[in-house]
Amino acid sequence: MNKQVTSAVLNLIEKERNGETINTSLISGVLRSYGMLMVYKEAFESHFLADTERYFTSESQQFLAANPVTEYMKKAEARLQEEERRVQLYLHESTHDQLARKCEHVLIEQHLEQFHAEFQTLLNDDKNEDLGRMFKLVSKIKDGLGELKTLIEAHIHTQGDVAIKQCADTALNDPKLYVQTILDVHKKYDALVQTSFDSDSGFVAALDKACGRFINKNAVTVTAKSSSKSPELLARYCDTLLKSAKVSEDAELEATLKEVLTVFRYIEDKDVFQTFYSKMLARRLVQHTSASDDAEAQMISRLKQTCGFEYTSKLQRMFQDVDVSKNLNERFRSHIASSTPLDLDFSIQVLSSGSWPFQQSVTFSLPVELERSYQRFTNFYSQAHNGRKLSWLYQMSKGEIVTNCFKNKYTFQVRILSDCRVLIDRWMRLMSITLNRTTKLKFFSDTGGKMPKRFSGTFSVFVCKPKISFFLLYSGSILQMRKGNLSFTLNNPDPRVINPLLRVNINKPVKTEQKQEQEVTHKHIEEDRKMLIQAAIVRIMKMRKQQKHQQLLSEVLAQLSSRFKPRVPIIKKCIDTLIEKEYLERLEGEKDVYQYLA
Repeated sequence: MNKQVTSAVLNLIEKERNGETINTSLISGVLRSYGMLMVYKEAFESHFLADTERYFTSESQQFLAANPVTEYMKKAEARLQEEERRVQLYLHESTHDQLARKCEHVLIEQHLEQFHAEFQTLLNDDKNEDLGRMFKLVSKIKDGLGELKTLIEAHIHTQGDVAIKQCADTALNDPKLYVQTILDVHKKYDALVQTSFDSDSGFVAALDKACGRFINKNAVTVTAKSSSKSPELLARYCDTLLKSAKVSEDAELEATLKEVLTVFRYIEDKDVFQTFYSKMLARRLVQHTSASDDAEAQMISRLKQTCGFEYTSKLQRMFQDVDVSKNLNERFRSHIASSTPLDLDFSIQVLSSGSWPFQQSVTFSLPVELERSYQRFTNFYSQAHNGRKLSWLYQMSKGEIVTNCFKNKYTFQVRILSDCRVLIDRWMRLMSITLNRTTKLKFFSDTGGKMPKRFSGTFSVFVCKPKISFFLLYSGSILQMRKGNLSFTLNNPDPRVINPLLRVNINKPVKTEQKQEQEVTHKHIEEDRKMLIQAAIVRIMKMRKQQKHQQLLSEVLAQLSSRFKPRVPIIKKCIDTLIEKEYLERLEGEKDVYQYLA
């Protein structure tokens, strides 16, 4: 009865697969009658598995020929669930694993090429639900997800490239637009990885690789001809963000800083970000433009968690200097209160030279009004700290000049530079003249009417800035400048007009100054990198004593990859430099082996 009984059971199972209702308890009783497990497997299970493969092979081919892959995936999902229930109802539990593998092979593995072809279409059309269904099905196949990971990495990279290319011209000088474009792409596909791909580590890695590729090399970096443009723009975005009043709100602060660190993780040249960020932080602290000390501290804390203590040590020392300067100012005010008070509001910040990214100031003649305050503080500090020397950073200083020619007193915030002092002095004299008619005066009568070259930048900011022009027009004063003629016309200010702008800031650098500063900063970064590479080479050789050229390159790249990605030609030049300095030598008879010289 063996063959007849088995054939009858298989016929009933096929009818159930075709949608008919059968007596499952009858099948369960029959299968129990096989008795021993070995008899069950030989007499029934082997025939059942072969019949299953035949049935689903035929069905899957016919269904795919008449339906799209998305519908087939629903069909396959349903079939796998049915076979799972079949084991629970009347098959022996030992059949489960073999049946599952057989169904997965026939329903999924044999159609992987069609799944892969459909995967790209689903990505293009943002069919997240179908993508999730495909992921669950294909993940059942050993090593089945490899091609999908490759496809999604290429897709995310392409989408990131396209998004940045569309706004490249504007984003080159708009850090907010650049960073927001990156975040929009990352948010979209991070959500996809979490929901549709169940945060699978392979898909997370694919997302990270794709983002790293398009963030470090894209239309903006190509236009700028510098792979360091991304960290520079991110640092500038942080500068704008930390000056914004919004960061004072705790809920927004946490989310915003998390977004910044998301982009930062993908930046290869973290040393470039560090350099620009430290310069901008220094300005915010010196010029008191930070919106929130808590936000600044949290940002540094997050950078420390990501890159370690050494990365943020100088940033933290800046904050310590600011606190020390506050106490120093209070002591100085108490000191002068006991003698003759100063005739103006004077405050300073004393910064440790090794922590702040400022260059030594040029030779400078202080305005007469500041000489007395300068001298008194110098004497006070010398008495309090014997042996220390103060180097004044005039280019970072600022002051305020108040007008007296209007009904209200208006305040101009300016940089305390010698050129600016002379210009403002002449400007204020012109503004303070009370006339009954239109008057023409020459600013630079002492130079034959020609503007000295050193005044051009400052003058363009002061006269041509829209806010200043609005101020003059609103106040009833009209300033005109003709090309090639440095003669200016000032209409008599109307004392009855009150300008709502009581404080006007002209303390912003012009574009030429910003460009020069960027060039200098990048030059310093290259020099610092060479020193870091040389230090890494020396550390490795001191430990190894002898090392082959290729192995040395690999170890240097591994050591410095957390800060930046060194270029191989630069590493080779650094090796040659160290050989010239007699830190290393080439082993005699072997050109590609280096030996450390103690």
